[in-house]
Amino acid sequence: MKACNFASLDPRLGQRVKGLGNVSAADRHLWEEFLHNPEAIAARTESTAYRLLEKKAMDMQPLLPPEGPTEWLRTVRARRVQSFFRAAVLSGYNFRCALTGLSIPNLLNASHIIPWSESVERRADPRNGICLNALHDRAFDRGLITIDDDYRVIVSPLVSKAKGDAYAAQVLGSMEGTKLMPPERFEPDRNALAWHRRHIFQN
Repeated sequence: MKACNFASLDPRLGQRVKGLGNVSAADRHLWEEFLHNPEAIAARTESTAYRLLEKKAMDMQPLLPPEGPTEWLRTVRARRVQSFFRAAVLSGYNFRCALTGLSIPNLLNASHIIPWSESVERRADPRNGICLNALHDRAFDRGLITIDDDYRVIVSPLVSKAKGDAYAAQVLGSMEGTKLMPPERFEPDRNALAWHRRHIFQN
């Protein structure tokens, strides 16, 4: 019911969901903060979740003296908010590829429109994402396909230049003009799509 309070603030869902009654000022503030800085909200959420899970795990385990070396070198480069971004994007599309309808989770990716490396602010923003299968995700990432303002696929001329490659023509070339299946929430941001056409697409 509490989650429905937040869902009711989403303009795409509106009155279709019923929460606990009146949405609190704190709920509205958190929603606005998420819209303006999803990366920070996602990081705080993950940090809190990990802390609670660690506490629960420690509460369930007996305290035993440590064994083995007490120091080790560990280098970890983790995308702290990647799991949040993936969950938000895939659930928005009901775990289906926006181009093909493929619904095998292991073959689905949450594709960043503006790449992870290009914008810290957009890393966790679900409006900067599209649910695509692994092949079309790679094609989108490499600029072989892009999306116009009407959410239709544009295919790079490089695809047609792959002479004799019937598979490329079938799975990529045939996508020209295909319209994205709309998500239930977090529609792809048109400004991000325009950025992808300018900087990533190989026209």
